[in-house]
Amino acid sequence: MNKAERFLKEAAELGSQLVVVSEAFIGGYPHGYNFAMLLPLMSLGPEVDRLAAMAAKYKVYLVTGAIEREGYTLYCSVLLFDPEGNYLGKHRKIMPTYSKRLVWGFGDCSTTPVYDTPYGKLGSVIFRENRMPLLRTSMYAKGIEIYCAPTADSGDTWVSTMTHVAMEGGCYVLSPIQFCRRKDYPYPPKYLYSPSEEFVTYDSDSIIWAGGSVIISPHGEVLAGPNYEGEGLFTADLDVRGEIPKAKFKFDVIGHYSRPDILNLTVNNRPLVPVIFTSSPCKSKDKDGERKDI
Repeated sequence: MNKAERFLKEAAELGSQLVVVSEAFIGGYPHGYNFAMLLPLMSLGPEVDRLAAMAAKYKVYLVTGAIEREGYTLYCSVLLFDPEGNYLGKHRKIMPTYSKRLVWGFGDCSTTPVYDTPYGKLGSVIFRENRMPLLRTSMYAKGIEIYCAPTADSGDTWVSTMTHVAMEGGCYVLSPIQFCRRKDYPYPPKYLYSPSEEFVTYDSDSIIWAGGSVIISPHGEVLAGPNYEGEGLFTADLDVRGEIPKAKFKFDVIGHYSRPDILNLTVNNRPLVPVIFTSSPCKSKDKDGERKDI
């Protein structure tokens, strides 16, 4: 949380109106060999209030990755705040990747919001959800203009993926990517990045996640990044009102370049819950004769 505030302060000093932070920045990403043992440490509560206060203090829109807990289920989420310190809402990742499916729950399309802001319509898609064409299409249909893609994917193909999304959706894409060294995680034996760490001395400066954060225009132009040098903050000016119409004029995937007569998408945006009660609560009397719901 202290690091988040430091980044927000630096961004505000540069005149930024929107700050986007990487996936699972709050709560921690489950890298490593024995991450399952650390799951009780990854939860979210009063941090939401503090993040809201930071957004208000530095007068920025804040989009940050966070590990959210509801009941006994963890979700990889993105939280969004406005410059007045209001919590706007969240997006829960609808499809965790690989072994993360063992520890994170599945979101649904009730948490795929796009918010109107003075700078453009703002929303978020996480990690490899960005390679799900139907989810992307649903976001384009909501009019997203500032497409935030926090991720932990520092692979060679990620910039190409983000470039494709920017051009396909005719939107600005902001993709902050984790940069982590071994020393950013607890020391053995509490946390093992690999089984061998239990027996050999590890290099605290070794890079676990290589970064590669990038900002891309609706025309596929890289405006900032990719940054593989370390932790950092970089900015770009987004001309939403000027450049997005130019891009959409050439290609509008849910407008003049669509064929709804032969290809269409139906999205279930209702919350998917395991139990639905269809009748009124039952009434019972307590020991004092008062009626209460059960």
